Amino acid sequence: MIFSESFFKKVAEWPIFQPFAKGPHAQTAIFKLFQHPMSQNFFQDQSFDKGTTIAEKSEYENCTFRNCDLSGAGLSGSIFIDCSFTGCNLSMAKLVKTAFRGVKFQNCKMMGLQLGDCSEFALEFSFDGCVLDHSSFYQMKLKKTRFTDCRMVETDLTSADLTEATFSNCDLSGATFDNTTLEKADLRTAYNYSIDPERNKIKKAKVSLAGIPGLLYKYDLDIEM
Repeated sequence: MIFSESFFKKVAEWPIFQPFAKGPHAQTAIFKLFQHPMSQNFFQDQSFDKGTTIAEKSEYENCTFRNCDLSGAGLSGSIFIDCSFTGCNLSMAKLVKTAFRGVKFQNCKMMGLQLGDCSEFALEFSFDGCVLDHSSFYQMKLKKTRFTDCRMVETDLTSADLTEATFSNCDLSGATFDNTTLEKADLRTAYNYSIDPERNKIKKAKVSLAGIPGLLYKYDLDIEM
């Protein structure tokens, strides 16, 4: 973030910033407050493993989480920036207004999550080898999101924007696609999906010959491959 000299002068007049507005390092102090405003639990460049607990409204930047059991955890209001989760269990975690910005999930259990509750601001994440069964991405903006080697059984993708998203070797058995945008999405190696072209936007989506039955399922055709 870059702030002008006039911006700092104006902010320094606000009563809440008066304690930080004096001295040679006033601008630095105010800048840090805007980066991590009043955060009680801020962690940077740290690694967490099994036994880790996360309090709501905590902030993590460039942190690594390995083999953490966060199932059912209250992560609401927390912020994760440029973090990675590997081998973690986040199933049924609470994600109201949780921010994921540049976050990577690898080999994680993420079942039953209401990901649509997350903060939309600067949302960016990717999934590799994750189990996302029964999770919901309802109405989420997921342009160019990558799903690799994921199991997404009965995952809800209703009204999600998956423009240019990639589903590489993903099991989409029973996944719900309704009013979903899949334009230019790559489904060539995805399997077990059922997508109604009349109820979803699939213009220029990439599909393989083996995936054609998943687009014509409702016609009950006997397709010989």
